[in-house]
Amino acid sequence: MRAAVASGVAGSESDYRALLQSVVEVARAIFAARASSVLLLDEARDELVFEAVAGEGSDSLVGQRMPSGTGIAGWVLVTRQSIVVEDVERDTRFARDLASSTGYVPKGLMAVPLLHEEQALGVLEVLDRPQRAGFSLAEMDLLGLFANQAAIALDLLQRARRAERVLADEEGDVEIVARLAATLDRLEGERREAGLQLLRHLEHLLGEHP
Repeated sequence: MRAAVASGVAGSESDYRALLQSVVEVARAIFAARASSVLLLDEARDELVFEAVAGEGSDSLVGQRMPSGTGIAGWVLVTRQSIVVEDVERDTRFARDLASSTGYVPKGLMAVPLLHEEQALGVLEVLDRPQRAGFSLAEMDLLGLFANQAAIALDLLQRARRAERVLADEEGDVEIVARLAATLDRLEGERREAGLQLLRHLEHLLGEHP
C-alpha cells in the first residue's frame, strides 16, 4: 500500500512538472520569445528556483537558485505586480551579475507573479520577445492566463512534494519499529521477556499521549 502511494506521488510530481514545462513552451511560442521560465519560491530557504525553462538556458537553468527578493523577478514576487521591461539595462531592479551567473542575460522581459489563494508561489517570465510599439491589453490578459495555469501546477507540485516528505518520514518510523521487532525476535528467555515488557510500556505511553 505504502509503495503504491509513494509511486502515485512520484507520478503526480512528474505530471505537474510536465504541465509546467508545457506552460513555458507554449508561452515562448505564443510570444515568439527567446526564452520563458517558471520560478518557484522555496520558502524554507527564501529562494526562487527555476522549475521549468524553455528556449535559452533550458539545458542549464532548471534547479538554479537565487535570493527571493533579488532582481526583477524578486520585485514581481514581493510586490505581486506584473511588469514589462523593454531594456533591462536601464532598469535599476535588474541584477546583471545574477543574470550573468545563469549563463543568459536577456535584453527585455515580461514577468507576472504566480498567485494561488492569495499566496505568491513564484514568477512566470517571458524573455526577449520581439520589440513592439507597446504591450497590448490582450497580451497582458494572455500572459495572465499562462500565469494561472502555472500557479495551479506549482501548487499541485508543492502538495506532491509535501506528501512525498511525509511518506519518507513515516517510512523511517516504520523501519525503526521493524528493526526493533527483528531484534526482539532474536532474544530468548529473560531478555526477550524484558524486551516485551519494554514494548508494552511504550505502547501504554503512546496510548496516553497520541
